[in-house]
Amino acid sequence: IELNDPPVSLLVLSACRTAVGNDEAELGFAGLAVQAGVSTAMGSLWYVSDEGTLGLMTKFYEELKQIPVKAEALRQTQLAMLKGEVRIEDGQLIVDNERIPLPPELAQLPDKDFSHPYYWSAFTLIGNPW
Repeated sequence: IELNDPPVSLLVLSACRTAVGNDEAELGFAGLAVQAGVSTAMGSLWYVSDEGTLGLMTKFYEELKQIPVKAEALRQTQLAMLKGEVRIEDGQLIVDNERIPLPPELAQLPDKDFSHPYYWSAFTLIGNPW
């Protein structure tokens, strides 16, 4: 598989344990993607919650619009989650005080604060941080 025609700048693998490897792929799917030509791959190091990942990815893509350095966008996202700026409240995802309605199957979730590292520290970048 060649992922460099056209070049892939960022591949986001938001599923569980996509940056965890074994004897054949030391850095998991994310590492394999970089070896295949992806500039940067984002993966997770352990099992992650769906709702926490929804919050992290929503904030990460918002940060990428303003911050061209992928590593800094991820860092700002993680800091926002640590500070409680990303959370579920009253059936809505709150990101920087903006309320985003959740789909009906998620709107029933209880209020949730994503400040615990479990929700945001699993994600890492492999490859080029820029």
